[in-house]
Amino acid sequence: MSITQQYLLDSYRARVLGEPEPPAPGRHDADVVREVRDHRRFNAVIAERPARGRVRYALRRWLHPRAL
Repeated sequence: MSITQQYLLDSYRARVLGEPEPPAPGRHDADVVREVRDHRRFNAVIAERPARGRVRYALRRWLHPRAL
């Protein structure tokens, strides 16, 4: 069963039972991505690493080791 079919079945069941409908699939995806990003930044700060631009900094350090 696909996620769309499951959503439609859950919506129908909720309507029949008079309960609120479940949220649509993918509705909270952006919020989840934002929370994961914030959690990774928080962990970086706790570990005393730069919270932003870590990949760019690592590439710059690797490509130009004496430029720092």
